Amino acid sequence: MRTKHTFRLPPDLAGKLADYAARKRVPQALVVETALASHLSPDGADRLEAALARRLDRMTRQIERLERHVTISNEALALFVRFWLTSTPPLPDTAQHAAQAKGRERYDGFVEALGRRLARGKTLAEEITADIGDATSTNAPQTRPS
Repeated sequence: MRTKHTFRLPPDLAGKLADYAARKRVPQALVVETALASHLSPDGADRLEAALARRLDRMTRQIERLERHVTISNEALALFVRFWLTSTPPLPDTAQHAAQAKGRERYDGFVEALGRRLARGKTLAEEITADIGDATSTNAPQTRPS
């Protein structure tokens, strides 16, 4: 048995209700009934919390991947800078201008190569992971069937 209720809604909410019901091709009473049931449902908060927890877990995993990639990038840069500083002797003053010109040329080449690499979509982190995986599988003991 159903009980009849009369509600007064603000014009904008009544318009939204009518539009939604028309789009879904259902009676407005069914939309109101479903909304009330959902709003008053005791497990509604649990469903919302579960959805929020899933989203937070996904975001946590994404942030952990970002953190890993930043760590790899920082270590690669630090290793390069250390190697460069320890293996590059200082230049005499007479060679500074030629070295700066060559450095600008090499930097332009670096920027072009970086642009091509980014356009390809392959990242250093992926290459390192693949290289480590290849090295691990190469060093793993091989078993032969008897």
